[in-house]
Amino acid sequence: MNPGDLKGIIPPVSTPLTPEGEVSVPDLERLLAFHLASGVHGLFMLGSTSESIGLTDAQQVTVIETAVRVAEGRVPVLAGAIDFTTNRVVDRAKRHEALGIDGHVSLPPFYIKPSPAEIVRHFSRIAEAVSLPVMAYDLPGAVQTKIDRESLRTLAKAGAIVGLKDSSGQEANFRGVLLDNADLPNFRVFTGSELMTDIALQLGAHGCVPGLGNVDPAGYVRLYDASVAGDAATVRAEQDRLYRLFSITRVIQRPEVGWSAAAWGSFKVALTLRGVIGCADTTAPMSTFTEEEVERVAALLKEAGLGPVA
Repeated sequence: MNPGDLKGIIPPVSTPLTPEGEVSVPDLERLLAFHLASGVHGLFMLGSTSESIGLTDAQQVTVIETAVRVAEGRVPVLAGAIDFTTNRVVDRAKRHEALGIDGHVSLPPFYIKPSPAEIVRHFSRIAEAVSLPVMAYDLPGAVQTKIDRESLRTLAKAGAIVGLKDSSGQEANFRGVLLDNADLPNFRVFTGSELMTDIALQLGAHGCVPGLGNVDPAGYVRLYDASVAGDAATVRAEQDRLYRLFSITRVIQRPEVGWSAAAWGSFKVALTLRGVIGCADTTAPMSTFTEEEVERVAALLKEAGLGPVA
């Protein structure tokens, strides 16, 4: 993979499970085929929406093996090397490389609350230890540490990272990252925001990694293609429709259900309603949707013009 070729819509692919909590390989195959048929530009396995942190090592291997086999080299397959500290990330990344992926995506260390210098050391050592390109993943809401712009610039200039997936939700900072690294034409910057994809692309982002893209990958591809073509009306129409569709993540309002279960679960519920996967369960201990909540997701899908996949 040439990192400079990374672009477009690269969904963080959900991980379908069986009712017993195992990876459903047939469902994952259908989901991957659904994404590829929709024209996505890459596949990001074992990210947050993939529930990677809730999967065993053996399940993660199954996910990667399935993705590499189904993709057949048609698009890059990126895999999350997500773990607490540098040595654990390197160990995981090396195992992933042996399975045939095209690149790594990794968070800063978490639990230890690293300093900026330690974040730079973390990514630098990962890059030295692995053979494939590494993208940084900025997700302070989950790891409690923000990758500061100076550290990103240091890592980008050194070639330790080839890009960034920014899920910080800080649009002004995102703009700064793009400006900071405008002199590095092969440094790829992706937004993780389903709701502000149009603005990110307008600012110069190279693409989007949208969790909601599991539900409507074709919609995000249309948005991206329209942005490249300068079709502002289509970009606005698609983004507005997808913004409304994102309401599926807020269907659950029960206080005993956490945000992750409500959001990642809503994508899976929508995928079952569209006939792509057969089970909407998430990894333990996350809660499931009630029948009434499933009906509300179905109504929002209908409003977005989305029905069962042929």
